[in-house]
Amino acid sequence: MAEETPDNMPEEVENAAETGETVPAADETAAETTPSAAPAPAAETRRDRLEARRAARRPAPRGQVSPEQREEERRERRAATAKQRRAYREKLKERRSATRTERPASEPDRAPEHGPGRPRVRQGVVTSAKGDKTITVKIDVVRRHRRYHKILRSTIALYAHDEANNANEGDTVRVVECRPMSRTKRWRLTEVLERAK
Repeated sequence: MAEETPDNMPEEVENAAETGETVPAADETAAETTPSAAPAPAAETRRDRLEARRAARRPAPRGQVSPEQREEERRERRAATAKQRRAYREKLKERRSATRTERPASEPDRAPEHGPGRPRVRQGVVTSAKGDKTITVKIDVVRRHRRYHKILRSTIALYAHDEANNANEGDTVRVVECRPMSRTKRWRLTEVLERAK
């Protein structure tokens, strides 16, 4: 066979077609002519790497599994989960007991006054103080309509906890949001701003 160069490649292909032989591709011939050069690895794409990682994570395929084996695997999984759960609950218990010991003895062990975030504060007039330790506070709300810009006035009635029965009807008071104290009471009296005349 004559030495192959890019000039005589078409002649080789024509000769091979007549005789029925196969001609190696150009890059194969280049690899044959330079035996000292090692074959370059194919550039690994991001998709190939992702597929390889997924394949490594995927469980090995297995044949048929009997119901007894499946039940045993399920028991093992549940036991491992229960162990993790117990450890987590133990940690929570330790954390809670640590916070209880840090709290001063004068403060009783009860529900927190308010959840996360800043409690809302409102100011209004007491409309009723008939109930024991409960007052009804009327709050006037004035707002502008978003589209029509009309001034809208409305009133809201809040039920607030008054521990010492300080407030009377007509007093201007300040109330703060707190934990639910009854079905409707979610506010607590903080101070009486102005007494009724």
